[in-house]
Amino acid sequence: MGQSSYKRLGDYIEAIDERNSDLSITLSQGISNSKCFQEPKQVATNSVNDKIVRTGYFAYNRATTRNGEKISIALREGDDCTVSSAYQVFRVLDEDVLLSKYLLLWFQRPVFDRYARFKSHGSAHEFFDWEEMCEVRLPIPDIEEQREIVAQYEAITRRIALNERICANLEETAQALYNKMFVQDIDPDNLPDGWQMGTLDEIAKIVMGQSPDGSTYNEFGEGVIFFQGRTDFGFRFPSIRMYTTQPTRMALENDILISVRAPVGDLNISLYKCCIGRGLASIRSKEGNTSFLLYTLKYYEGYFSSLNDDGTIFGSINKETLSGMSIVIPTEGLVKEFERTAKAIDSKIKNALLTNRVLENVRRLLLSKL
Repeated sequence: MGQSSYKRLGDYIEAIDERNSDLSITLSQGISNSKCFQEPKQVATNSVNDKIVRTGYFAYNRATTRNGEKISIALREGDDCTVSSAYQVFRVLDEDVLLSKYLLLWFQRPVFDRYARFKSHGSAHEFFDWEEMCEVRLPIPDIEEQREIVAQYEAITRRIALNERICANLEETAQALYNKMFVQDIDPDNLPDGWQMGTLDEIAKIVMGQSPDGSTYNEFGEGVIFFQGRTDFGFRFPSIRMYTTQPTRMALENDILISVRAPVGDLNISLYKCCIGRGLASIRSKEGNTSFLLYTLKYYEGYFSSLNDDGTIFGSINKETLSGMSIVIPTEGLVKEFERTAKAIDSKIKNALLTNRVLENVRRLLLSKL
């Protein structure tokens, strides 16, 4: 579809300015730059001036300054709510011509974020005003084609969400097994035969990260994968965003990555050999019991949380403290028994999450083809 067939969005939408004058709407919401409604950072005291967002309406934060190079816009699919009077609310005029959900997909494209930032104006603060929104041009295919595109996108999204729920349940199962075998009815002062109190460095090799020179960083794949800190952490594995041509400290594939700067204790597993910055450390099982080590660290989450709440401005942990962390070390036989079961569970989690990465790429491709 050529640019000449693009339509002016303002011909298909209208602005809405309905205020909460009688305070009948009690749910106040903000909008994140990930294009969804969320709890507001602060609730206005003069809520009678807040704008009402009805189900099926759009709302967006006109301010684009310091918003991660994105525009905060969302389609309301839940109950009616209110937003700040500074937001712009609008609706699609005819759902038989332009689907709101199709329009939302257009807004979710990174190129739209760049467009909105480029068209924003102001001095101290920049705004993407209603007039600029109306001048957005986009292809509006036949309504059946719009419905098909939306259906494909939502099917992929549902599959991703299902895999995430499966992974969460599997992880809970493995952690419950760990607790049953190594925590319940275990008294650290009166351990079973063959068990002992020890330190983390007795079962794991620890490598503290060190950041390369910033001039060696790049995002186009030159050099080796680089993780500075927990910014790129996901549910189980980090997402690749940065590379460095002068790696310093390295983590190996399947090493556990732990955040050593606030918040301390967040965990991920490296899918690849990578360079780690000063915000991370890698922890590697000396006996290859990666799953046992992972769930041991997860069990000691409370210990790491205490380091974040020690009264300092920024929580952190050094190698000496991490190495000397007191842990219960069961017999080798029990560890291996747990490892066999937990490793199979973790393999299923890995496969599901890698599938999600493929699905996310397909979803991005679908958006790019709009």
